[in-house]
Amino acid sequence: MTTLKDIMTADLTTVDNRATLKEVAGLMKEQGIGNVLIMDADSLTGIITDRDIVVRAVAYGHDFGTPASDYATGDVFTMAADTDVQEAAREMSKRQLRRLPVTDGSKVVGIVSLGDLAVRASTGADEMALQGISQPTS
Repeated sequence: MTTLKDIMTADLTTVDNRATLKEVAGLMKEQGIGNVLIMDADSLTGIITDRDIVVRAVAYGHDFGTPASDYATGDVFTMAADTDVQEAAREMSKRQLRRLPVTDGSKVVGIVSLGDLAVRASTGADEMALQGISQPTS
């Protein structure tokens, strides 16, 4: 059984909840990534993506000095590191998630993206996840 721990990216980029949109966008550019986790000490409080910045902030002309947490998705769904990738793919599909933070207990230890499912898991989980994500919401 392939688990999330087997395919996750463990090198996380995080910021505290006071980081600005500009700081987060700069990190994304520097590291060539599309998401940053927002933390309050060791607790995950949100995730912000490059798309969130564009659609929720830039499109409305909002100030780049605004805290990124104002535009992040809060109450982030996570799954345990020992979760089977097939189960994770089903949840990602059902919830229309492109990125899934991975936990060990209450600590965030990694993140799995659709790309990780496609490249690192030879289980067809990527196709399963994409089926739900590609569906329009009602």
